[in-house]
Amino acid sequence: MFEPFSGGYYLGRLYLEPHDGEETVIHVDHHEQVRSQLYAGGRPPAVPVAPLVMKVGGAHLPVHGQQGVPESTLGIPWELVEELRVDPPELTEVLLAKADRALQLLALGGSDRLGE
Repeated sequence: MFEPFSGGYYLGRLYLEPHDGEETVIHVDHHEQVRSQLYAGGRPPAVPVAPLVMKVGGAHLPVHGQQGVPESTLGIPWELVEELRVDPPELTEVLLAKADRALQLLALGGSDRLGE
């Protein structure tokens, strides 16, 4: 789903779709798989990093796991769809912050968007 891109990010392609929730989400199984494979070398993470952090356009978004989200899909709250200028459903390149970068971004705080 994701491949190395730079010192701070992995690159992936996901369908962006609006949803009625307040959080940006991917399927819970994919969320756990990404955390295990990319953040913990195939083992359950010793220190959970939840949510994941993805960069869509110019925004860093905390991403949570949720049942019912289709495979290869990033569910984005309706209020962010217009702000991010996406035309769903659109297959889009997204950046997944590596564990250390995600921790830095999460430390900056915020609810639906993180510091840039």
